Amino acid sequence: MLYINYPSWIHPELFPSVPMLGLLRWYGLMYVFAFGFAYMALKKQFKEGALETSGLKTSEDDVVSFIAMGIVFLLVGARVFSTLIYDTSGKYLTKPWLIFWPFDESGRWTGLQGMSYHGGAIGGTLGMWVWCKIHKRPYLQWTDAMCTAIPIGYTFGRVGNFLNGELYGRITKMPWGMVFPDAERFSTSIDWVKDFAASVGMEVGKGALVNLPRHPSQLYEAFFEGIVLFLILWALRKKKPFDGFLSGMYLAGYGFFRFFLEYFRMPDSDLGFRIASDPSASISQNTSLLNISTGQILCFLMVLAGAGIIAGAGIWAKRKSEGRETAGRKN
Repeated sequence: MLYINYPSWIHPELFPSVPMLGLLRWYGLMYVFAFGFAYMALKKQFKEGALETSGLKTSEDDVVSFIAMGIVFLLVGARVFSTLIYDTSGKYLTKPWLIFWPFDESGRWTGLQGMSYHGGAIGGTLGMWVWCKIHKRPYLQWTDAMCTAIPIGYTFGRVGNFLNGELYGRITKMPWGMVFPDAERFSTSIDWVKDFAASVGMEVGKGALVNLPRHPSQLYEAFFEGIVLFLILWALRKKKPFDGFLSGMYLAGYGFFRFFLEYFRMPDSDLGFRIASDPSASISQNTSLLNISTGQILCFLMVLAGAGIIAGAGIWAKRKSEGRETAGRKN
């Protein structure tokens, strides 16, 4: 058998056998861990002096309020972006109050299902800008510190997706391919499905529906977009040449990793490929590198934005340095 069954003991709920605690879910807990670890990383940089501003005293209360505003805007942006960009039903356009309504039509608690990373990035960026504007802090200096802290928190978010059995990848013959219980099933009356199932040791009858193994892409993302990117930025935090460098590196680095990992991740079924070499290509298979998803387009824009921030911030820092040298010579 060349695949792994998704562990049957994993449930979205923390205490699935206790009805009164059904609202407590692993995904929500992962958000608590994510924000907690991001705060600890930001606080570490505060103690190192990374948030010191000439003429202004920075306290731990400033760090708390900064990250709190960023989180609030992040959650709002993630939810709004998910419902308005990734949802194709149109119900949120006609009933916008449902965007933040955590119950289904029967009144059952569902939570806020559906959060977009790219929307969260836009919302969090706006929130940090608002905070810096209100408190008169240098925006790029503070976002550098925040962007260094974000990836380690992001790791927990993707682990939460794995525990929810969602955002799984495309089908694979790799021995670590995993059969997720809620994934789309395929009919073995289709030749390629029957051959694929046989190649991984699945015994199925003709015409049956089979759940094929998929890439655990949530864990790929947790590792590369979370741990690896965090280690890179953390190593560079004391060596940055100018403010804005780490912010640009974060955007470009995340966009780079996510762009390639999208080839393993399952695109949204209602969106499919935004650019496709073969319009009939199945989104469950990686048949061509020219089949581009919505996420890849957004990540490409992130890479460009990151490069633009680095270039722009570098030019700005050089001009400021030259201006100080000119003023010094005049004095």
